Amino acid sequence: MTKSVIETNNQVLGEVDEEPPGTAIVLNTLKEKPPSKTVIITRERFFNHVTDDNWNDWKWQFHNRITTVDELAGFIPLSNKEQAQLKLVTAQYPLSITPYYLSLISPHEVDNPIRKQAIPSFDEIAFAIMGKEDPLGEKNDSVVPGLVHRYPDRVLMVLTNLCPMLCRHCTRKREWRNGVWVRTPDEIENMLEYIRRHEAIRDVIISGGDPLVLSTRRLEDIISRIRRINHVEIIRIGTRFPVVLPQRIDDELCAMLSKHGPIWLNTHFNHVREITPEAAEACDRLVRSGVPVNNQSVLLRGINDSVKAQTELCHGLLRIKVRPYYLFQCDEVQGTEHLRTSVEVGAQIIEGMRGHTSGLAIPTFVVDLPQGGGKVPVQPNYVLSQTKEEWMLRNYEGHIFQYRNPSSQICSEEAAEIVSPVNDAIDHLLVSTKP
Repeated sequence: MTKSVIETNNQVLGEVDEEPPGTAIVLNTLKEKPPSKTVIITRERFFNHVTDDNWNDWKWQFHNRITTVDELAGFIPLSNKEQAQLKLVTAQYPLSITPYYLSLISPHEVDNPIRKQAIPSFDEIAFAIMGKEDPLGEKNDSVVPGLVHRYPDRVLMVLTNLCPMLCRHCTRKREWRNGVWVRTPDEIENMLEYIRRHEAIRDVIISGGDPLVLSTRRLEDIISRIRRINHVEIIRIGTRFPVVLPQRIDDELCAMLSKHGPIWLNTHFNHVREITPEAAEACDRLVRSGVPVNNQSVLLRGINDSVKAQTELCHGLLRIKVRPYYLFQCDEVQGTEHLRTSVEVGAQIIEGMRGHTSGLAIPTFVVDLPQGGGKVPVQPNYVLSQTKEEWMLRNYEGHIFQYRNPSSQICSEEAAEIVSPVNDAIDHLLVSTKP
């Protein structure tokens, strides 16, 4: 993605007047945990000329994304060979990183978990024959352009392919090759009309790209029209802005979302280092505005594929009021093979967490099946055997227990006999307590 392409989309961002940075107060507990030295040093080294007003302005961050290998080499040490290789990669899979997210990367740390998510790797094209363009079969489930209807009661609205950062593991990596696009008003209306006609739809998920690249005014226009459809109960927004550009979660956006609830926001933290005071403040604003925040992480090789990494991430999420929701097996997407782990790794991570931390901190590990098969939870096998009378179960410590099922004969035949004496006792109690 080039600067010229970005500038042609200024109209998407410029539909609202410029605003000063938000003034929400960070919780005292967050103030006690300042940004890491890496963040401070990186910003001072590379962005010391940027004023705080600009740094905290999401539109400045968006317009100043790093989008070429030459620009990147000014921040991250890259040999001539690496630069040549990355230029081959970005010819097929473009590059885009916000200054904020770049500031989280330690420049000389090759195995940095932030770096691996944001900076291209030659492996993206070295393993190009592996994977599929559209592994989840979204094209087959698209009922009108931009609207995916796979499950009976919910639909996915894909509003744009534009993102503040192009994550190297993106499941819609295929869209990067199609230039930058935003759905037209006519396309939006066609999506809404389909939803109006299908009363089984109770849940609408707004995604992209990242839908929060749209102006707040434009987002509200879409959200308010969805909210006017009587059978739609909830609206969900899928966005990585709280992670890669938290400045976007400003007072105006939160005030707008609070008017049209219930709205749930699903975001995408993959590593504890992404949980900065800025990200925590963004999530705090959303929650205080009545917008619950869930996290959908992706299991990534060398980034978060250990019990320790996942536990630290999930504990960090709970501290900032974000619920660990899903841990996804990395989809079989072309250009992501080097980041994928085996399914067994995910199941072993969940088993390693179970019993050693609260259930609230354990996400559901799922595989999103190819060809539109949908999400399937994959859990450790705790059931050793089962009959109608009892189950044999293994706990988190490896101990085996017998668990007796209630007798189906008692439940069915004696139910009437049990209910009658209980009701008589209640009636007697009520009579005896009358004044």
